[in-house]
Amino acid sequence: MLILGNGRVITRDEKNPFLEKGAVAIEGTTIQKVGGLEEVRAAYPDADFIDAGGKVIMPAFINAHEHIYSAFARGLSVKGYDPKGFLDILDGMWWTIDRNLTLQDTYLSAMATYIDCIRNGVTTIFDHHASFGSIRDSLFHIEKAAKETGVRSCLCYEISDRDGKDKARDSVMENAEFIRYAQKDDSGMIAGMMGMHAQFTISDETMELAAANKPDGAGYHIHVAEGIEDLHHCLKHYGKRIVDRLMDWDILGEKTLLGHCIYINGHEMDLIRDTNTMVVHNPESNMGNACGCPPTMELVHRGILTGLGTDGYTHDMTESFKVANVLHKHHLCDANAAWGEVPQMLFYNNAKIANRYFKQELGVLKEGAAGDVIIVDYNPLTPLGADNANGHILFGMNGSKVVTTVANGKVLMKDRELQGIDEEKVMADCQEASGALWKRING
Repeated sequence: MLILGNGRVITRDEKNPFLEKGAVAIEGTTIQKVGGLEEVRAAYPDADFIDAGGKVIMPAFINAHEHIYSAFARGLSVKGYDPKGFLDILDGMWWTIDRNLTLQDTYLSAMATYIDCIRNGVTTIFDHHASFGSIRDSLFHIEKAAKETGVRSCLCYEISDRDGKDKARDSVMENAEFIRYAQKDDSGMIAGMMGMHAQFTISDETMELAAANKPDGAGYHIHVAEGIEDLHHCLKHYGKRIVDRLMDWDILGEKTLLGHCIYINGHEMDLIRDTNTMVVHNPESNMGNACGCPPTMELVHRGILTGLGTDGYTHDMTESFKVANVLHKHHLCDANAAWGEVPQMLFYNNAKIANRYFKQELGVLKEGAAGDVIIVDYNPLTPLGADNANGHILFGMNGSKVVTTVANGKVLMKDRELQGIDEEKVMADCQEASGALWKRING
């Protein structure tokens, strides 16, 4: 038994939303009780106790769209890189990196990303991987890092024809093999999807190959209309809009996650909603790539299950929360925009997305839910309660304020100290491997 207590508890449970001096009791992987400190401690007097010391106790974060493979890009300068548009960014930076990744690079990129996730209170991610220099077994190297660090992960490999048919086939088979492996896993910590880059790099032949090899029970994870070029390509080559093409290939559905969805129209939104397909918004990435602002508020208002991700831009979900809040206010010239929609995406919709792949309830502190809990070093200078907790998180917290992270009942970080991970060695290995990668890229 483990109790995290003596803190202000934000539960995300409508029946018991906030406790001024509360505690959360976890047995194994599952929350057994949430209540007042004295009540919970009396119920489990022999449990290990982590004293929050008046700090905030809340559910751990979920990131609905990550890119582990981008970890070694931090500080990288590619010779001759001078992008004039989104396609130049893809080919000049991201595809250049992924073509040069070894399997060891992928593993270390995963370790570095998972460490950052733990430090920022993120215990569940949906990752979208690419390493066209080393495709086969790449997802299994990421899964090895996931097990070593304890972060729940739904993984996929991005299928693309950009480096030829042989690598496209390898990409399909890597997804299929990993999905079958994950479906046999009973830990509740690993899942798999059929990853796709974007429709403009995937031929009909490869679409057919992916459909033929996708195991039942898994959906697709694909970038959709991230750049206007994607839409123009689909209209020119297939005479239809992107979501229509995905519909024709039976890609849409409740297990499928669409990234970005910037250049889509009302008809496409209706298709996404009517097929119960999921969408994930990545505000900082869209801004950084100058791709434009998606109609995210309209997606939410139409009832489309829309979550929040980082696209590898950061691993701090509170940072994406802050940026999404101001982006849509600015874009819509509406100071009332995003106050309700973005918290819904981060705190509720991400959990709903995750629970389409992971059985145990996530994103909430209540009996029976997964033991994913964080303690945040935050002492409010104004009244804090269930009615204004989102405002406190938005304006008073960030990832670096997370002091303790528990995932699936296991303490991954306590008092800012990682548990069971030799961070110093991992960082040293990353520095060596990334330096070698940079030399390969720049000659």
